[in-house]
Amino acid sequence: MSPVLSPEAAAFEELEPFRRQLTAYCYKMLASPHDAEDAVQETFIRAWRGLSHLDDRAGLRPWLYRIATNVCLDMLKGRDRRALPTSVAPARSRQGWDASHELALGTPRPEATWVQPVPDNLIASTDVDPADAVVERESVRLAFIAAMQDLQPRQRAVLILRDVLRWKAEEVAQLLGTSTDAVNSALRRARATMDQADLDAAPAQPRELDLELLGRYVEAFERYDVGALVALLHEDATLTMPPFELWLRGIDDIGRFLAAMQSEGGRDRVVTVAANGCPALAVYRPGHESGELEAFSIQVLECADGRILAIHAFLDPGLFAVFGLPRVFAG
Repeated sequence: MSPVLSPEAAAFEELEPFRRQLTAYCYKMLASPHDAEDAVQETFIRAWRGLSHLDDRAGLRPWLYRIATNVCLDMLKGRDRRALPTSVAPARSRQGWDASHELALGTPRPEATWVQPVPDNLIASTDVDPADAVVERESVRLAFIAAMQDLQPRQRAVLILRDVLRWKAEEVAQLLGTSTDAVNSALRRARATMDQADLDAAPAQPRELDLELLGRYVEAFERYDVGALVALLHEDATLTMPPFELWLRGIDDIGRFLAAMQSEGGRDRVVTVAANGCPALAVYRPGHESGELEAFSIQVLECADGRILAIHAFLDPGLFAVFGLPRVFAG
């Protein structure tokens, strides 16, 4: 016999199946997994307070999206947009950064400056057909998320609801409390802005190819074999390293940079993960004082044609908790 749940527990159990899809939606709005989880938690709290007044349970999903949209719009008030280094500063050439580690990276910017990665297991739906899965994967690419941050928040919501989630204009208008004409107008402006964005990053590829390439990358990275690493890169590959604005393009500059950092390599350990629909890895590096393998970076790899097209190395140990990983390598 199933245990009898309290009204509060029963309400949250009714909301829980929507967690992943709402987290994905809030992440696309906010470009931060921390903020997305906070937004979903606030959405659930507001929904729990009003659930007893929702007579038509068939309307639960759009009602939750309305609450989540309002939460995200509130959180975005007064905030600067998040970005990737590629839209903050020009690519750095070898001149000026090959003298020392400090000169190479520069001054870190605050966390709120940057688009952050999100683990696939927080947002990936388990019951979508293959065609929808491709759309879903493309819609969480880091370049796509960064481009959406150039949109006004309500335009962002319209674009996600119409083009990603495929809601009808009338449904979006009802959710936002506006007219269908206003929704269509916002969608046209949003699409025009996105068309101007540089979204030439890797197309979606079969996961098997990504995993095979990831295995070779991990092996080369743990040995810190610069030649082997560079051999895996696309000729026009990019390397970004938030919270630093420095980024590099092309195998020559990336190879020189990796070689300059060689004294720090060869002692790291890696845990493979998945983020933003791409293969990724969590890097643990020996601490300067403790000597223990400590959380160092999350690297998201975008791949195309059997090569790595982009390495997004997020040097933020705070992201490890989002991926369910400890701050010290457990072996």
